[in-house]
Amino acid sequence: MFVFGLVMFYSVEIGQKDQLLRVIKNTGTFIGLSGMGVTLAGILLHLINRNEPTVKESFDV
Repeated sequence: MFVFGLVMFYSVEIGQKDQLLRVIKNTGTFIGLSGMGVTLAGILLHLINRNEPTVKESFDV
């Protein structure tokens, strides 16, 4: 998703007057930012839901 957004964004030259090309560039920006958000959310969910090993405390003397 992120790569597709980058391709759409950088395939259109800066300063285009054609409305269709501007829409494609703006769509590429939106898709790229959405892809980064989805990736970040996935990483955070993975980090939050990791199973931490249980601590075995032994106080035997």
